[in-house]
Amino acid sequence: MKDLDRIDCALIALLQQEARLSNKELAARVGLAPSSCLARIQRLKTEGILREAHVEVDPAAMGIGLQALIAVQLRQHSRAQVKAFWKHVLALPEVLALYHVAGAADFQVHVAVRDAHHLRDLALDAFTTRPEVAHIQTSLIFEWVRKHGLPNYRT
Repeated sequence: MKDLDRIDCALIALLQQEARLSNKELAARVGLAPSSCLARIQRLKTEGILREAHVEVDPAAMGIGLQALIAVQLRQHSRAQVKAFWKHVLALPEVLALYHVAGAADFQVHVAVRDAHHLRDLALDAFTTRPEVAHIQTSLIFEWVRKHGLPNYRT
């Protein structure tokens, strides 16, 4: 992977703010010719630095009335159990994010559900019935804000 220069970092910052900027607009903002800008963007994608672009959707528009974090403690923290749990959880449509963490819990699972009944059923049917799960603790999310963009520690 090539070292990122000032222009690469500026392009990354701009795309993290607004992934739908046109190549022409990106080029103008960083002071490059559009062809040079396009070549840089393609290189950043090829090198795996730029991955995917996503659209932010209003949860309520999708029928989501409740979000929660489910802290999961495994019975045994073996590679096989971690892999089995990981695969199972990522297949659940309610799961927005999965974090493998250190501490009292082994995983934090961010879920989006219709309501409290849906959350109860998800916890009982998809988590507590798993043989690798020893304990879960659910925390309701009242409000959340996602920051877009990673900090740049390379400059």
